[in-house]
Amino acid sequence: MPPNQASTVALFGEVLADVFPDRTVLGGAPFNVARHLRAFGLHPVLITRTGNDAMREELLAAMDRFDMDTLGVQCDPAHPTGQVVVHMEQNRHSFEILPGQAYDFIHAGVTRMIALSTQPELVYFGTLAQRHKVSRRALHTLLQSIDAPRMLDINLRDPWYDLPTVRRALQRADIVKMNEDELAVLAAQLRLPGKSAQQQANALVHQFSLQRVLVTCGANGAWQLNADATEVHVDGTEKHIQVVDTVGAGDGFTAVFIVGSLLGWPVALSLSRANAFAAALCGIRGAIPSDQDFYAPFLEQWKI
Repeated sequence: MPPNQASTVALFGEVLADVFPDRTVLGGAPFNVARHLRAFGLHPVLITRTGNDAMREELLAAMDRFDMDTLGVQCDPAHPTGQVVVHMEQNRHSFEILPGQAYDFIHAGVTRMIALSTQPELVYFGTLAQRHKVSRRALHTLLQSIDAPRMLDINLRDPWYDLPTVRRALQRADIVKMNEDELAVLAAQLRLPGKSAQQQANALVHQFSLQRVLVTCGANGAWQLNADATEVHVDGTEKHIQVVDTVGAGDGFTAVFIVGSLLGWPVALSLSRANAFAAALCGIRGAIPSDQDFYAPFLEQWKI
């Protein structure tokens, strides 16, 4: 269990088995972000649901190995632990997301108990786990139960999202993170005014009363736009990374950005460090490192 002074972050949503052509690894954005947060010394509470199956046992064993709190991991007697088939092609990936998974049935009452008992300083949630009404109800309960900033990670995975769900998620968020492609999709679907990405992000901020929008641009860096139209931009990392795959790079970026926000780093520094960590993740297979050694240089350099 982490020390008492560690910031608690509630992460709501899917835990998955990412099925690669050559192996199966644990994944899902909330799980990936939670793993990184714990490695950097925070106290993540993953609120999810698994099947009563071998993958659940593997997840719990991994969380124990990573010293992660398992309080929020519910067990579903009828539905399997989530799976996603990852298709790789020329260092890029696409996802085949299966329907009817345990994370679609996160229990609202149990979620409320977890929220009240942990009192997180920030809530992280995405869009995929809102595809079913049961988990949507649980998320609504979570957000009603606590008073903390809410970070929405936009993950537009066809066909598992629709515009009403995205609108509802944006209305509940304070901070929104997305990549540049997702911003372009939202701009078209929401008919956001403006010719540039920054103008469209500014329209998004005002339409949904957001505190800030965070946009990642892969190798080209990232930028943040605040409610007062202040923009901070950082370039991509200059280090040459031999890309193995890009799965989970965005989740790594999000985790470091959350760390920086809770530890009070300047925005530009948070963006720069998040970008460097995401780039390093592209040099390994899968979304999370196999052990703590991967994090050691960052912990030392950042004095965490």
